[in-house]
Amino acid sequence: MVFKVGLSRDLLTPDGTPSFGLGPLSVLEAEPGLQWEFLPESLSEITQEVAADYDGLYVNSPRVTAHSVGREDCRVRIVARHGVGYDSVDVAALNARGVMVTNTPIAVRRPVAVAILTLIFALAGRLLAKDRLIRAGHWNQRNGLMGLGLTKRTLGVIGAGGIGRELLALARPFGWKMLAVDPYVEDSILRNLGAEPMVLDDMLHQSDFVVVTCLLNEKTRHMMDARRFSLMKPGAFFINVARGPVADEAALIAALHEGAIAGAGLDVFEQEPVADDNPLLRMDQVILAPHCLSWTDECFDAIAREGLTCITDFARGHQPHSVVRPS
Repeated sequence: MVFKVGLSRDLLTPDGTPSFGLGPLSVLEAEPGLQWEFLPESLSEITQEVAADYDGLYVNSPRVTAHSVGREDCRVRIVARHGVGYDSVDVAALNARGVMVTNTPIAVRRPVAVAILTLIFALAGRLLAKDRLIRAGHWNQRNGLMGLGLTKRTLGVIGAGGIGRELLALARPFGWKMLAVDPYVEDSILRNLGAEPMVLDDMLHQSDFVVVTCLLNEKTRHMMDARRFSLMKPGAFFINVARGPVADEAALIAALHEGAIAGAGLDVFEQEPVADDNPLLRMDQVILAPHCLSWTDECFDAIAREGLTCITDFARGHQPHSVVRPS
C-alpha cells in the first residue's frame, strides 16, 4: 500500500525549489512504497480535504487543528513539524484521532543558540547604532556609542530545554554569570552547565540579558508581563527567539518606551507578519528579525532530514525519535 506524504508549500522558495535544498528529499525518495509531493496550494490551516488525501504531512507554518482532522475520511496518521515549536498544532486533538505529532528538537539547538548570541553581541556592541553612525557620515561621534563588555554581566535564560542548554554551553566561555529558570530541569544539570538555578522573578532582578527559549503554552503565554518587565534592570536587554506571545508585546513596548529596560532583540512577535504600525519598527534600541534569524543552509538541511526521517520511520512501522506529547 502506498504511503502518501504532503509537504507544505511555504517550504518552497519563490523559484520553486525547496528552502532546505534538494538533499533531504533523498530521505523520502529512498523509501519504497512512499509517494510525496508539495501541497498543491499554500494554506494557513490544513483543510479537511488535504487531511483526507495524505497519510503524512510535513508542515512549516500551516496550523493543524481539531477541525483539520475532524472528518471521518481523515487519512492523516502523522504530522511532522519543520522545527521544534508546535503551538500551531493541536497535539491533544490530533492524538485523540490517532494522529502522531513530531518535531525536530535536535536540528535547531545549535542554530537558535547561535542566533541568540548574535542578538546579544549586536545589542552589547551597539552594532546597528554604529552602522547608522558611519552611514550618516558621523565617524567622529563614535565615542558616544560605547558598548558593554560581557565578563561582568549576567545572562538569564528562561527555559533550559535543548536550545537553552546549548546556549549555556556556548555562552560559558565568555566568563559572565549565568542564571537559568526551568522547573522541569534538575538543578544539578543546570549547575553542570555553569548556570545557577533561579526562580523567574529573582533572575529578572539580576540579569543584564534576559533570554526566552521556552515553549509557548497556556502556562507561558504572557509570562513576561508588565509586572515582570518592571523587575528587570533599566540597563537590561530582553531577547525572545521562542514565540512572540510568551511576552505581552504591549507591555514590552511600554517598558522600552519608558526606558524601564535598555533594549530588545526579537525574532518573534505576537502578530506575524508584523503590522506596519507596530511601534517596535520605529525603536532604535530594538533589533528585529522576521522569525528566521537561525535560518541557514545547514539549519534547514538538518531540520528537514530530522523531520522527514520521522515520517519515514513511521511509514516503516517504527517509532520516530521525537514524538510530541500533549502539554
